[in-house]
Amino acid sequence: MKVNDVSEPNLYREVFPSTEFPLVKCERKTVAYDLPEQIWITDTTFRDGQQARPPYTPEQVLKIYDLLHKIDGDTGLIRQCEFFLYSDRDRKAVELCKKRGYKYPEITGWIRAVAEDFRLVKQMGLAETGILTSVSDYHIFLKLKKTRQQALMAYLDVVKAALDQGVLPRCHFEDVTRADYDGFVLPFSAELMKLGEQYEKPIKIRLCDTLGFGVPWPGVALPRSVPKLVSGLRKIGVPAEQLEWHGHNDLHKVNVNAVTAWLYGCCAANSSIFGVGERTGNPPLEAMVIEHAQIKGQTAGVDYSAITELAEYASKELGFEIPANYPLVGRDFNVTRAGIHADGLLKNEEIYNCFDTNRLLKRPVEVAITDKTGAAGIKHWIEARFRIEITKHDPRVLKIKDLIAAEYVSDRVSAISDDEMFKWVKEVFADGLPALR
Repeated sequence: MKVNDVSEPNLYREVFPSTEFPLVKCERKTVAYDLPEQIWITDTTFRDGQQARPPYTPEQVLKIYDLLHKIDGDTGLIRQCEFFLYSDRDRKAVELCKKRGYKYPEITGWIRAVAEDFRLVKQMGLAETGILTSVSDYHIFLKLKKTRQQALMAYLDVVKAALDQGVLPRCHFEDVTRADYDGFVLPFSAELMKLGEQYEKPIKIRLCDTLGFGVPWPGVALPRSVPKLVSGLRKIGVPAEQLEWHGHNDLHKVNVNAVTAWLYGCCAANSSIFGVGERTGNPPLEAMVIEHAQIKGQTAGVDYSAITELAEYASKELGFEIPANYPLVGRDFNVTRAGIHADGLLKNEEIYNCFDTNRLLKRPVEVAITDKTGAAGIKHWIEARFRIEITKHDPRVLKIKDLIAAEYVSDRVSAISDDEMFKWVKEVFADGLPALR
């Protein structure tokens, strides 16, 4: 298997016309599921995640790392975290995290594809590092100004330098969803596997969907089909445990593409807390934890509720603005506003709650109060905060319902706040006000 050393770059203009939206090309050929026995998550919060925001302080990095370890619970679900190594701040953060002595997440590095950078990896005492090895002709021809053969040889030289230093390389196949698969990706991968056999080291390949062009459908043509990207590498002998997916959300497919990579033979899915990463971000780590539970079942030892703790820390201490409707951790993710839904919740929470959010995430189901809430929602709000059981036909509930209705008759558009509800409950219950929960 040899690199097709073309004289002109293959830019797939029939798929990526540039002046139009990218196109999906379907074909009859598909590939089958190949779910590995074990699948896991890797984290890029301290690398790609920091390219989208002001740098974390070393102390903030340590706190996030502690929370990732708490979620993982020494299970290996969140297997690795990658760190920059260039600044004093980066290196201090690594040292603080190393002192914890956690097995998981393992601390790994990220460097440029230059041999002298391996001294940083060795100085920090790390066993593994990511290396940028761009694979599309957009990068090889237009950015690096090389031929494919020249790029291949340069990459292999750097990988050999890593192995000679006793460092395990994780090759980042940047822009793989625009790369010539048969002409460069497969031959490069085959050469890496040969090197791995020679050095008796499991060289890893990270498939980087740099601009979010990947799609999760097996009937789509390469280079955009995530199933075919993964399946083809498995067919030439790349072990599932040496494959990792790294996606971006430019076209709203970041989460499903990561899960799809798992399903077709890739053990590792790279992620960042709350999806924060360069441009549109990476697969959200918390979402991947829950996706793993749906595919493999809940893992004994994983602390799913620590996801809520991580979100609270990110909001209060890191300045994250998590949208109210953001899944799993947003303020309103399990809040219902419709009165008919609130009535269903009162009859059986499973009707309008996707799972037991209180038991698994320490997030009890909530009801937002508006003119659409109805008496059932008011009853639910009161019972969630006070030690009382009350019917939705209770005169006090109906009185509060009238007070709410009067607000909206006066052209109010916002929801009723908790402060307003507490005030009205105190008024209508008077001396019979029950104790708070």
